Amino acid sequence: MVGAGPAGAAAAVGALRADASLRVALLDRADFPRDKACGDGVAPHVLDLLAEVGVTGLVDDQVPVERLRLGRGGLAVERRMERPAWVVPRRVLDARLVDAAIAAGARLLRHRVRELRQQTDAVVLDEEISAAVVVGADGALSAVRRALGRPRGPAALALRGYAPVAPGRRGAQVIEFDTCPLPAYAWSFDRGDGHANVGYGEILCADRRAPTRAQLLERLDALLPGAAENGQDWIGHHLPFSTARRRPLTGRVLLAGDAAGLVNPLTGEGIYYAVATGIAAGRAAAAALSDGRPQRAGERHARTVRRILLPHLRHTALAARLARSARIIEAGLRASAADQRVFDDLVELGLARGRLTPTVALGLGRALLAPTPPTDLTREPA
Repeated sequence: MVGAGPAGAAAAVGALRADASLRVALLDRADFPRDKACGDGVAPHVLDLLAEVGVTGLVDDQVPVERLRLGRGGLAVERRMERPAWVVPRRVLDARLVDAAIAAGARLLRHRVRELRQQTDAVVLDEEISAAVVVGADGALSAVRRALGRPRGPAALALRGYAPVAPGRRGAQVIEFDTCPLPAYAWSFDRGDGHANVGYGEILCADRRAPTRAQLLERLDALLPGAAENGQDWIGHHLPFSTARRRPLTGRVLLAGDAAGLVNPLTGEGIYYAVATGIAAGRAAAAALSDGRPQRAGERHARTVRRILLPHLRHTALAARLARSARIIEAGLRASAADQRVFDDLVELGLARGRLTPTVALGLGRALLAPTPPTDLTREPA
């Protein structure tokens, strides 16, 4: 496994749970624990997937976050989520996932992969490491993806830091959509320890220069005043957005998580995709090796990912296009304020593998047709 983040660690566990006799190496350029730029949100669906491969207890000492607030330009909705989420710094989460992979039998090696060469009977990394199957889980700037000649798709740029939780934002994940450009938003995710993961991100466009760090901080402060005060550990990072147009890999090299361009284009969430496709990659590799046909691992993985994610990706692609309209975003907020079911379905779409349901469509239609849409702050009673 190239990369020992959530996708790589999940792939290692998935493979070893399928066949404990496999020799699995996790290659990463960093020592663990290490920081990683991310919103740190961990949806309950991620824990469900990990429990299926025997990984439990990752967030037992963390504080659950039950409420989500969404807003834009003075219009907002805050509700309790159907299931709580967690905000776990990647320094903590990733190290625990690596420990789980090692406990399952994986070996962690510090090595930065730069080159990949496919031979008839193996994949060779940097002319020194040979493997029957390789899973590329090395993030948005994946060396494995580049070696395969796969271009990166649409992307966003985000800046993340940690700061004391501002008054009025405790106990919640807060997302404030920007007024321009779209889609873009600022966030403040309470970790439960007096600090929040805060940041701002926007989609990159070919006809517009990428924003500077100062500009990203400026938008964060404009949308969530005080969120960045006394902030530290600021890191910028790229988010490779997923699309419904995917050309699956075949052969002995698989891609998972960010390396496969799998980040939710609505929310920037990628941990669910990383764990889901990582486990699937590990299982596909183990099954192909068991059959004596490691060259079929890619086909197995592609079938599984298509089955579990393709319908969802089609819906997120459509939703991302709709979200370029401020009118649609505001209709979504009003519909969520009016109906808990709309709110729940939109959360599912943004955090895991949900879809644009008839409930969402009906709610949006009603909100769009409302003669005098409300503009005041709308919240569910605490």
